[in-house]
Amino acid sequence: MRIDAVELRQVRMPLKSPFRTSFGSEYDRSILLLAVHSGGAVGWGECVAMSDPLYSSEYRDAATDVLLRFLLPALADRELRATDVGPLLERFRGHRMAKAAIEAAVLDAELQLRGESLAGYLGATTDRVAAGVSVGIADSIPALLQEVGGYLDSGYRRIKLKIQPGWDVEPVAAVRREFGAELPLQVDANTAYRLSDARQLARLDEFDLLLIEQPLPEEDLLGHARLAEQISTPVCLDESITSAESVAQAITLGACEVVNIKPGRVGGYLEARRIHDVASAHGLPVWCGGMLETGIGRAANLALAALPGFVLPGDTSASDRYYAEDLTEPFVLEDGYVRVPTGPGIGVAPDPDRLSARTESVQTFTPGS
Repeated sequence: MRIDAVELRQVRMPLKSPFRTSFGSEYDRSILLLAVHSGGAVGWGECVAMSDPLYSSEYRDAATDVLLRFLLPALADRELRATDVGPLLERFRGHRMAKAAIEAAVLDAELQLRGESLAGYLGATTDRVAAGVSVGIADSIPALLQEVGGYLDSGYRRIKLKIQPGWDVEPVAAVRREFGAELPLQVDANTAYRLSDARQLARLDEFDLLLIEQPLPEEDLLGHARLAEQISTPVCLDESITSAESVAQAITLGACEVVNIKPGRVGGYLEARRIHDVASAHGLPVWCGGMLETGIGRAANLALAALPGFVLPGDTSASDRYYAEDLTEPFVLEDGYVRVPTGPGIGVAPDPDRLSARTESVQTFTPGS
């Protein structure tokens, strides 16, 4: 395929309620969407970079800039497949979220032209994915219990609690008391702790958690390995995992027993599949994390999460977890599962009216212009 044109569209999606983590609160999502036009097909990719460099060093406006100035020109005026995108962009350091967005859009367009689904292309082995839900830091324990209870009533099969120093043992203990020992429960620190906090984190061991996600800074693989020796809760890495090579290093060091795979964080769905393969070869379970995606990113994540190594419920929640109205037809919870799209490419496209209503700006890249 050849790229005829690329639209870079900035949209703003209001959240149904604020989402608070250890690095701040979000009230809406300002999202960069890419639409790749090729041979009559339109492929969509969603860039998960936030407005500010808080979760990672990447942010939306920087992603827009690097795409227009460097990444898209490097792909212009040539025949290519999605498998070519990574190698062609490798000389540009970093910017994995921007690279993931353009690879996803190219892959969607390519698969549409071939009449093949993303799930089938990646190697999916199921048509539905068990859905977990991520619960932000609440204003109070009663508010947290009410929120968790609502998600369980809706049918979610796993609860993830965001934690930070001062909000860890007490909320976890409260959720365990209220909802019982059988509830699949895990916590996510988003790098908020240091190895010196190991004794405090070890207090979580009594609650039989599935895992503790990214307790220490992303660069501190050795610290995670040492922490894993001091606690019995399995350590899961998120921000630290940026490639198949990085997960191999983490496994060798003993820095993790579980891996959270976020395609945007690792540079795309093809690298995400490689990480899945490495982890599976070493017997480590993986799950698919989320970045409050619209239906565009959610559809692609579901295709990935249908691979056989994804044995833990991910953050592949229904559309109405975050948005009153999604850009695509909404993804819904069915007995604790969300269906994997089966149409060509990612299997969904944004509704033109909803997309127009949420669009703040559009820039167009045309090869040769």
